[in-house]
Amino acid sequence: MTGTGTGTGSHTDTDTDKRSGNVMSKVSRRGFLARTGGAAGAAVGAAAVPGLLGSATAVAADKGAVGRLSLGTDLVTVKRGEARYGDLITGFNQRWVGKPDAVRLPTTTEHVVKAVQEAVDGKKTLTVRGGGHGFEDFVFRPDVEVVLDMTLMDAVYFDTDRKAFAVEAGATLLDVYETLYEGWGVVIPGGVCYAVGIGGHASGGGYGMLSRKHGLVVDHLYAVEVVTVDAAGKAKAVIATREENDPDRDLWWGYSGGGGGNFGVITRYWFRSPGATGSDPSKLLPNPPAEVLVTAASWPWEKVTQRGFTDFVKFYGEWHEKNSGANSPYAGLCSWLFLNHKSSGALGMLLQMDGSVPDAEKLVNDFLNGLNKALGVAHQELGEQVGELRAMPEFASTKRLPWLKATRYIGTSSELQTNPTFRGEHKSAYMKKGFPENQIAAIWKHLTRGDYANKYGGLVATSFGGRINEVAPDATPVAQRSSILKLLYQTYWTDPADDAKNQAWLREFYRDMYAETGGVPVPNAVTDGCYVNYADSDISDPKLNTSDVPWSRLYYKDNYARLQKVKAKYDPKNVFRHRQSVQLPS
Repeated sequence: MTGTGTGTGSHTDTDTDKRSGNVMSKVSRRGFLARTGGAAGAAVGAAAVPGLLGSATAVAADKGAVGRLSLGTDLVTVKRGEARYGDLITGFNQRWVGKPDAVRLPTTTEHVVKAVQEAVDGKKTLTVRGGGHGFEDFVFRPDVEVVLDMTLMDAVYFDTDRKAFAVEAGATLLDVYETLYEGWGVVIPGGVCYAVGIGGHASGGGYGMLSRKHGLVVDHLYAVEVVTVDAAGKAKAVIATREENDPDRDLWWGYSGGGGGNFGVITRYWFRSPGATGSDPSKLLPNPPAEVLVTAASWPWEKVTQRGFTDFVKFYGEWHEKNSGANSPYAGLCSWLFLNHKSSGALGMLLQMDGSVPDAEKLVNDFLNGLNKALGVAHQELGEQVGELRAMPEFASTKRLPWLKATRYIGTSSELQTNPTFRGEHKSAYMKKGFPENQIAAIWKHLTRGDYANKYGGLVATSFGGRINEVAPDATPVAQRSSILKLLYQTYWTDPADDAKNQAWLREFYRDMYAETGGVPVPNAVTDGCYVNYADSDISDPKLNTSDVPWSRLYYKDNYARLQKVKAKYDPKNVFRHRQSVQLPS
């Protein structure tokens, strides 16, 4: 769940807790915009604070509230030695701690242009932090001299000129959901974890509980504002849309799944579903179900046999093969299967189902009963923590909840979102088919190893497909449009002395899973590469990736060459870079 959106570099992307020092911005945004009555309320806000809504040609939309205005008009700069500095140089993964000369916190697009220009003029290495949820060291690394922290730019509002919802790049997912839904009854189908930043989440594609029904976040992306640097070294803001006649459409395309840290600094997005027309905001993005069904289940490891485990994992994959069509009655179901190391005590599952679907309760029960039968063990309450999932005994039986209440509850269910001591290692894969028996054997082997014990170590298999797969693989850089599952391999720990053993365990697990294809999930009939928002530098290492498929193809497949052309046009000096950023054409 932690990876439901991360990005890299220039919108560093991605995501972690929004620091408590920025809470005042939430009050201004939601109280001043959403709760004043949707678009009408936003218009009132615009009248009170000139320039709030902006226009199609505006450089930036001001937050329009006391919170932002109280910061003044200067670009906030925090230097080494200041009290705030320590809170600004780490993100989600505590393995990565930066030591930049300065952290700069813009509140306007003009501030971003200024910060980027000064970094370029001073020949300083610049990276960008969104929510801070990046798994790798793409933002906080030793050579970085300036970090551009976007967390003060977190406004969410309806832009009447573009007839689209504007979301600034520093907004976190729960804030986005609350504002869109409470203000207009709409949503983007984004990730679970509340503290993930939209900047990186969206730039890498973005998916979550509603994606099987409504597609990826980027499938609803209308426009993006990006600060780029041209060949002369001049920073400028560019607004790129999906309109066919937009000369900057390629930049929009690059940010509709190409990942952060590649072309510039995202300052804001505009969202409107393809084909949506008119000026009524409530009809321009998907409407989430009024109610959802939520179930949390566990299966004790002490009752699990290898044969039962094999049938259980096989059933889970085959079920998704049969039930991942866009028109399936199960398109509104998303499950997260937590296959954690046996030291966690149990296997776990968190499941959400669209409550408006006819016979929704029966559909959920049939799915759970199929899993129980395959394993030979009846599911029981999630009475104790399983991996990153906290205990949820109240959801032992399926419960019906209003959508937003369920979203808040599920989004805050992992201690990984709030514990500031965790260090982590992560890997990913897409699955086109269910798990072959040799892969199931590898999962069993590594989850039952006696030389390793960590309740946070394991594999999370998440429902995919549905409406996601209705989009052509070249329509966005997200080429994996025929997958049924997305896999996250992960482990967490707190002591730096344990880094090597935890990394080794996950690397060995991953290597054995894909032993027949060079240690990585190459695109073929069963697997389909890796998820760019679950960044993994190991797939660039020829000692660990012995296939003939480079990291760029694992992430982007046939779309990488086009991304390189976008790079050449919008970042010809390679200002925005990290270990897996898009490379300039050779």
